Amino acid sequence: MKRRVGEIVRKQVFLLWWFGMTVQFCFLLGASLSYDTTSFSRRELKGINTSKPRPSISAVKLNTEDHGHVVIENGIVQITLSSPEGYILGISYDGIDNVLESRNEEQDRGYFDVVWNKPGNSSTFQRIHGTEFSVVSLDENQVEISFVRTWTPSLEGSNVPINIDQRYVLRRGDSGFYSYTIFERPEGFPAVEVDQIRNVFKLQEERFVYMAISDTRQRYMPTMKDRETGQPLAYPEAVLLTNPSNENFRGEVDDKYQYSCENKDNKVHGWISVDAEAPVGFWVITPSNEFRNAGPIKQDLTSHVGPFALSMFVSTHYAGKEVTMEFQEGETYRKVFGPIFVYLNSVSSSENPLTLWTDATQQMSKEVKSWPYDFPRSQAYIPPTQRGSVAGRLLVQDWYIRGGRFLYADSAYVGLALPGAAGSWQRESKGYQFWTQANKKGYFVINNVVPGEYNLFAWVPGFIGDYRYNATITISPGSVVQLDSLVYNPPRSGSTVWEIGIPDRSAAEFYIPDPYPTLMNKLYNEQPKDKYRQYGLWEHYADLYPNNDLVYTVGVSSYDQDWFYAHVTRSTGNTTYQATTWQIRFNLPYGPFKGNYTLQLASAAAANSDLKIWINGQGNAPALFETGKFGGDSAIARHGIHGLYWLFSIDVPSDVLMKGNNTIYLQQSFAISPFQGVMYDYIRLERPPTLRT
Repeated sequence: MKRRVGEIVRKQVFLLWWFGMTVQFCFLLGASLSYDTTSFSRRELKGINTSKPRPSISAVKLNTEDHGHVVIENGIVQITLSSPEGYILGISYDGIDNVLESRNEEQDRGYFDVVWNKPGNSSTFQRIHGTEFSVVSLDENQVEISFVRTWTPSLEGSNVPINIDQRYVLRRGDSGFYSYTIFERPEGFPAVEVDQIRNVFKLQEERFVYMAISDTRQRYMPTMKDRETGQPLAYPEAVLLTNPSNENFRGEVDDKYQYSCENKDNKVHGWISVDAEAPVGFWVITPSNEFRNAGPIKQDLTSHVGPFALSMFVSTHYAGKEVTMEFQEGETYRKVFGPIFVYLNSVSSSENPLTLWTDATQQMSKEVKSWPYDFPRSQAYIPPTQRGSVAGRLLVQDWYIRGGRFLYADSAYVGLALPGAAGSWQRESKGYQFWTQANKKGYFVINNVVPGEYNLFAWVPGFIGDYRYNATITISPGSVVQLDSLVYNPPRSGSTVWEIGIPDRSAAEFYIPDPYPTLMNKLYNEQPKDKYRQYGLWEHYADLYPNNDLVYTVGVSSYDQDWFYAHVTRSTGNTTYQATTWQIRFNLPYGPFKGNYTLQLASAAAANSDLKIWINGQGNAPALFETGKFGGDSAIARHGIHGLYWLFSIDVPSDVLMKGNNTIYLQQSFAISPFQGVMYDYIRLERPPTLRT
């Protein structure tokens, strides 16, 4: 009996030992599998093609042995830069020696440039040429390198008076690299104006032939030679392709501005080598707009024929000199532009190359979720732990809508920018901006705000004007600012007599003609929402109104069919143009009430315009209202449906109105170019303020 008990005990001990060893083995195996899975997911995260043999994750390496060159690599990508200049000479990936155009001069492949001028002088284009190279940090997981160009008085007049530090970061396991740039002006620097700041990447022309900037805006592209052999059109950047290498492009128009994008949507764009044996994608990913200028709906360039891929930080595109960065003599300054992520991906020859776009958008989403990054080493860059946030709720109160009851600021754009007047954010380029959209009930949260002093701004689709919170908001590291419910009272003097359009800062709801068959971009033929991007639409105005101008009759006309999208000039031949005068006809069946009516006129864009307004009489009578020359956004010529927003609240004395039929005359009176004009956003006539309905 004792023997049987002993045998049972020994068997139980053995079973426990065997079970424990099995658990331990499984645990170790699981840990090993867990490590491999994590590594595999990390490589998937960075776009390494899983259908090919899986490379090991190499340590990051730095090589400075070749005089005049710096090489950083991680076993996936290799970047070669000139030293100390900081030009990107080559990017090696997936067996391709250089995805950049190696036939270009070394300083014309990947570079950082600035367009600037001394006040009162013409602009200068300058590639930034570093003078000092240094290694900021280096270990097996990450390298950060720096190329500094320091300004000295000996450079005055020839170099932008800003100290510029270009940084590049390569991390272990990443299928790409990060880039950011630090601007700094100490005391004593001279005055300067800066119009443009950007990164440029010029890719292999024979390899990268397919461009993608959104799910619907992607296509095979013509070549630079196709442009050079084409016919230049009236606007300098536009070319009619008359002798392209690919017959499918013949008769199309190419213009880089047809591929512009609003800042809020400009998160990823790039190129695919579709016809290659092993298709490769090259993408510029911008995870945040905080360092871009002029707010979330400013438009800017993306990728275009070259093949070029751009990262635009600051520009005057679709805005004009009103958004120029102006520095006074001695003014100090510091700002970080970026980081951006230059991402490369690939698939096997048996897979659909267009899945590279899908992968790039997924990578963009991951970068956005990772913002702000915690790995840049510059003290000028503010990490996530040192940032703050603002939360609140925005309501709208219009006394002539629903009796003045509070309305939710549904989908309002709410943001922080440098202190200024209401709406100043759209002309502000020097500071950081942080924007979000409120939910359906007007609640908003703005996260990851760099410490500093700001005003809170907003605008609400469906309402005119701009909101500004009446107190300065101070953000300190880690702070959370909780605001009470805020109330926006949009401009309003009285109840509505009539209105034309939708107050959304765009002219997209108005009549946009079909393009000329000989001046089309085929990409937009089947995309009604993007029809305004076609070339030469402004010329249709003279076709529709060869002798007499547009007449809009309230209650009869429809703004989507009868209100042309742009109030432009009319050509009279021999490169001469004449002013055009539009009419708004309306009826006051009971006669005007005493007091001042108000004409609310919101402009979505203006280019070198002078708008004059008469009511019930034009001729030699002085205008009731004149804007004077305003606007320089070139949105008409550059296929944008909006530029800078303008709002004019115009008093209309009741004695200029009459019972029965009335006419408002709108004249764009300055006429020396086909590209001048106004894009209206919304027009409303209001009764005197004592009459609420």
